[in-house]
Amino acid sequence: MVEINPFSALSSIGQSSADRASIADDLDTFLSLLTTQLKNQNPLEPLDMNQFTQQLVQFTEVEQTVKQNENLEQLIQLSAANAVTNVVGFLGAEVTISGKSAEFRDGSATWTYDIQGNATDVTFTVSNARGTPVYTVSGATASGPGVFAWDGQTDTGTNAPDGIYTLEISAVDASGTAVKVATESVGIVDGVDYSGNEPLLTVGGKQVRLDEIDAVRRPGTSS
Repeated sequence: MVEINPFSALSSIGQSSADRASIADDLDTFLSLLTTQLKNQNPLEPLDMNQFTQQLVQFTEVEQTVKQNENLEQLIQLSAANAVTNVVGFLGAEVTISGKSAEFRDGSATWTYDIQGNATDVTFTVSNARGTPVYTVSGATASGPGVFAWDGQTDTGTNAPDGIYTLEISAVDASGTAVKVATESVGIVDGVDYSGNEPLLTVGGKQVRLDEIDAVRRPGTSS
């Protein structure tokens, strides 16, 4: 199945109108030439009209095709307008994004995770943008989904500055075997970028595609 991106398709809108105008000019020239030839034909050797008839049919078919393209362009414009409206609706929303990076802002950074096994020991490590660990905590954690909220307190007792931080979660079971953990981050959408072929949401200073979002909610409400 071919997917039409309304944002990239907008760049070609207007071409059908130009094509149709060109066809109209060519048809006018053709009809003018035909009229002149009919006026000046030799009555004893009349022109063969089959060729002219075929060309008229071809002009009609092409014009109908261009008209269909114009209707398609209108549909694309409506689709793009709806898409723009829908994406703008994300502004101010809290989204859950696949990945380990989250923005620490206003004294909080939040991740969601899913421990996919019976873990007996789990270690949470928060690192700054340079990859340096700034906070680590370990302990027993129930398997399944959970939320890790960090208040910015570092291992040295200082408060971390605002910025992008990464959460690494390592989990092992009773035999010491590693347990798989899926990690997601939570952030607020504070911008939308339409400069590319698809709209990108700005969350915590990074751009996110719509297909990277796993959940959306308004702050203060449930998912």
